[in-house]
Amino acid sequence: MSLKIDFVERAQKGENLSKLCREFGISRTTGHKWVRRFREQGYAGLEEESRRPKSAPLATAEDLVMAVLEARGKHPGWGPKKLEVVLRRRFKDQSPSERTIARILKRAELVRQRRKRRPPSVVERAPQVHAERPNDVWTVDFKGWWRARDKSRCEPLTIRDAFSRFVFAVVLCSTKTADVRPIFEQLFRKHGIPRAIQCDNGSPFVSARAPAGLSKLSAWWVSLGIQLVRSRPACPQDNGGHERMHRDMRQDVQLTPADTRPRQQRDLDKWRQEFNHVRPHQALNGKTPAEIYEATEKATAPLVNDDAQAGLCRVRVHSCGTFNLRGERHFLSEALAGHEVALEPVNAFQMRAWFHGLDLGLIEVEPVVDDSVYLSTKLKTEAA
Repeated sequence: MSLKIDFVERAQKGENLSKLCREFGISRTTGHKWVRRFREQGYAGLEEESRRPKSAPLATAEDLVMAVLEARGKHPGWGPKKLEVVLRRRFKDQSPSERTIARILKRAELVRQRRKRRPPSVVERAPQVHAERPNDVWTVDFKGWWRARDKSRCEPLTIRDAFSRFVFAVVLCSTKTADVRPIFEQLFRKHGIPRAIQCDNGSPFVSARAPAGLSKLSAWWVSLGIQLVRSRPACPQDNGGHERMHRDMRQDVQLTPADTRPRQQRDLDKWRQEFNHVRPHQALNGKTPAEIYEATEKATAPLVNDDAQAGLCRVRVHSCGTFNLRGERHFLSEALAGHEVALEPVNAFQMRAWFHGLDLGLIEVEPVVDDSVYLSTKLKTEAA
């Protein structure tokens, strides 16, 4: 306060205001404000004023706030939408909006915050898989879609061999399992079954909310003995080779779309032929993918490693994703419909589900009760 008084008194004597502001270490705006308040109110104008706004347009009248809390107290299960309808009958146009009611309930701590559930299957580390020979690892993805000149949607499914860069298929189809699975069946019959398939977390390859991230398609892969390799969410660099191939496709095909979807498929077939048999690849020392891939024998189906599941109880999953155990029905996943899973006892109340070496998590079960112990206990109780 004493500094303000010294400042305004010297300013009233005619000293240069800019020099005074530099000397006192304040801005010229602040200096002019102090001088103006002193002229209008005297020394009282130099007192620090409250920074609280004079009005709060978003504030709700006290009686409306109490009405909201009273209505919520009578109906604890009602949300802002129902409360807004009830209060509008009473207060008409003065009634608070649904968002205002929600804000009032939140400030009064009458809203239970829902905890965000993390998907059961999340990939946090980059995949550690390396292709040492053809058919070791296949990579699969859907290329970003574009439209042909007749406005038809073109979204090709692309499948390639990671070692030789050989592109097996570039097919315009939907992302439904019913459309994608026949393509893989045909490729497996022609080229054999790979050791692993790498994909992103999109449909139909992965279902992030299912146990182990299995979808109907990937569960079928695993049942054939194929290792499922998933990239991290929003990390296209985890499948960089496949993305690089997509960039070439975009440059050669997508930027000059065909007139119709069938003609677009023919252009993609021509591009795949040139990519595999004509174009030399620097990573292959100038060879083509076909020269590397055709030099290998046809891959055979790998053996499924079920050693960890030997001797365990096995159950078959029904079409609705459930299985029966000890007279009780338990839900697991619709993606596993028609497959067998192994159950490993953990304790009296839990069992761990396994699917070809994949941990599907714990399942709550009813404990086994020994009938002889139950009967002896009952007889002792009745005798007493």
